[in-house]
Amino acid sequence: MRLESVGEIKVQLEEAASLPSFIAKYETDERQGVQSLVKRARKKWDALQKEEERIEKMKYFEKKYAEYALICGIDEVGRGPLAGPVCAGAVILPRDHDILYLNDSKKLTETKRKELDLVIRREAIAYATAFVSPRRIDEINILEATKEAMGKAIRRLVLHAAAEDPEKREERTVVKPDLLLIDALRLPALPDIKQVSIIKGDEQSVSIAAASILAKVKRDRLMEEYARIYPVYGFEANKGYGTEAHREAILKYGPCPIHRRTFIGNLI
Repeated sequence: MRLESVGEIKVQLEEAASLPSFIAKYETDERQGVQSLVKRARKKWDALQKEEERIEKMKYFEKKYAEYALICGIDEVGRGPLAGPVCAGAVILPRDHDILYLNDSKKLTETKRKELDLVIRREAIAYATAFVSPRRIDEINILEATKEAMGKAIRRLVLHAAAEDPEKREERTVVKPDLLLIDALRLPALPDIKQVSIIKGDEQSVSIAAASILAKVKRDRLMEEYARIYPVYGFEANKGYGTEAHREAILKYGPCPIHRRTFIGNLI
C-alpha cells in the first residue's frame, strides 16, 4: 500500500469535511510534516468549536422569544459619516440555521462581510435593505432618518421577491414578522409588531448581526459608486466617514451633493 505524501495529506486537510476524522486518521503518523498538519487541524477544530459556542450565545434572544414564529433582526449603518445615506437591513433567519461568524459588521473584514452577505441572502427566510438620503437626513435629523430607513426595510421585507432568478421575479411571498429585534431603538411607526430593543444588539443577536452585515455591504457598494462620480473625496476608502483626508478634501473642493450639510456645518 503506497504511503501518502505530506503534500497529499495537506490537500486532504484543506478539503476535509470532518476535522476530527482527519485527526483520528493521521495522529499516529510519526512524520514531522504530518504531525504539523494534525496540529493545525486540532487548532482549526478548537477555533471552530469556540465559534459555534459564541454563535449559540448570540442566539439567546432568538431562543428567549421562540414562541414568535418569524423573528426579524434590524440594524443600520452609516449614522456617523459626513456623506452618503444611512442604510438599514432587516433579516429573518431560519430557526435551525448554522451560519457562523455573524457579528457586528464593523468587527469583520471586508472579505468576511462579503462572504457572509452571500450566505445570509441564500439562507434567510426573508431580507431587505433600505436607504434614506443625505437630504432627508438634513431635513429630519439622523435619528429620525435611521428609524425611517428601518421602517422602509421592514416594509420591503413584508412583500419581497421569493427569488432573484429573473424568471421567478413575479413570484411573491408575504412574510410579516411577529417580533422585531432592534439594535438600541424602538420604532413608533410599527406599533402592531412586538419590538425588543437590545443595546449593542449586533454583538448579542444573530438576527441583528445579519441585518448589520447586509446593510454595511449594501452601503459600502453604493459609496464605491459615488467614489467614481466624486473622485476627489476618497469615498472608496472612507465610505463617507470624516477621515482627515476627507475633511481636507471638503475644505479644498467644497461639499458635493451627497454631503450632509448638517454634519459639515463647521467645515464650510
